[in-house]
Amino acid sequence: MGHPTPLLIDATGRDIHGEAARIRARGPVTRVELPGEVEAWAVSSPELLKRLLTDPRVSKDPRQHWPRFIDGGITPDWPLFTWVAVQNMFTAYGGEHKRLRLLVSKAFTARRTAALQPRIEEITKELLDAVEEAGSRNELVDLREELCYPLPIRVISELFGLPEGNSQELRELVDRIFDTSAEPGEMNAAYERLIAVLGELVAAKRKSPGDDLTTGLIAARDEEGGTRLSEQELVDTLVLMISAGHETTVNLLDNAIHSLLTHPEQLAHVRSGRASWDDVVEETLRRDAPVASLPLRYAVEDLALGELGGPEGVVIRGGEPILAAYAAAGRDPGLHGADADVFDVTRADKEHLAFGYGMHHCLGAPLGRLEARIALPALFERFPSLELAAAAGDLGHVESFISNGHRRLPVRLG
Repeated sequence: MGHPTPLLIDATGRDIHGEAARIRARGPVTRVELPGEVEAWAVSSPELLKRLLTDPRVSKDPRQHWPRFIDGGITPDWPLFTWVAVQNMFTAYGGEHKRLRLLVSKAFTARRTAALQPRIEEITKELLDAVEEAGSRNELVDLREELCYPLPIRVISELFGLPEGNSQELRELVDRIFDTSAEPGEMNAAYERLIAVLGELVAAKRKSPGDDLTTGLIAARDEEGGTRLSEQELVDTLVLMISAGHETTVNLLDNAIHSLLTHPEQLAHVRSGRASWDDVVEETLRRDAPVASLPLRYAVEDLALGELGGPEGVVIRGGEPILAAYAAAGRDPGLHGADADVFDVTRADKEHLAFGYGMHHCLGAPLGRLEARIALPALFERFPSLELAAAAGDLGHVESFISNGHRRLPVRLG
């Protein structure tokens, strides 16, 4: 490969796109070192990534396919333990993954997502009212705090049938799970608490069912095998949906607003009808993947990458971990040309892997897109003179190499 020393991944995520460029510069796949001295193969070529994400010889289950995990070398004090040790659809493999996904998709249907539209519109209006009120009191309003954060957590809380008061705690717990620079104990404690909160929710819904996703998951049955989700699987599925469904949408909204405010000519394209809000959403997902890199997958057997259209002579050995480098793939010049770094809503091909690909493609993608398609036009119609109130370098970054978003998004409403 010409790069014997693995590229050290920065756990604080200070320079996600700089790091993505360094990963790409080493070729379609390269060795990296994750926090806690764990080495993995980072894959940044969109074509190779798609092939690996759909290859049955690539697993997400460390209990079956990662020798270091099986041998006890990966313990709960590893910073990313929660990300690989959860037992749900996210880490399931083969027939087990198929069973879980079937059961979850019976409850989390396109109809249930579409039915949320009026409620998302109402919540968006309430939040924009609050933004306007905050703007009348202060010169600056932090849109990440006042809009990007509360919208997805309120939507997901209502989708789950969670009591209103739980939103704030849920948000803080999910934040801690995504913070890859935190102490391992903090992430694990947050995960334990999240399990407890959602376990209480499942117990409550068993007693008094409602018209919500939790009740739907409890009722979901696999007609062929007659199986249902076990208690553990139910809670773990809700954990997956809240962590995958909240943080990603927060970052999608944040990055879209930031990109439009820093590229007024692109906003002009949308306002004049030369581009649509869908174009904004897809170009944001491509250029600023809400999940920059996702740990981990494992080779079930030796994979000769030349046979998969990758570099000849490179073999990922059975049991070696793989990191899906989505932020790097989204700006791949091989796919998107020399201007792959540029935010261009009129770009003809906005292909991206921001929601994953293949059997693990994100079930919540339609909901994330729906929230963005509702919130973005509503925001820019309500505040046509909106402007960013800080230089790019002053916005900070979420302390994570997984989650790709700003720490704050201060604006003047104008």
